[in-house]
Amino acid sequence: MSEYTTTQGDTWDLISYKVYDGDDGQQDILIDANFAERNRVIFPAGVTLVIPEMPSTATATGSLPPWRTT
Repeated sequence: MSEYTTTQGDTWDLISYKVYDGDDGQQDILIDANFAERNRVIFPAGVTLVIPEMPSTATATGSLPPWRTT
């Protein structure tokens, strides 16, 4: 696990995009790891978040719909 310090205006999907190499669909992983911050929509600067490793299943399927994974 690593940490990320927010900048003014960050959102869950933007943070996901920044920390998971362009994958903005991993907000659930971030929110689960930072449950105390779950109600924030837009972050102020200076909030430190825990960034868990992306599960291997998320990287294998990406953001493709189920009918496109084969």
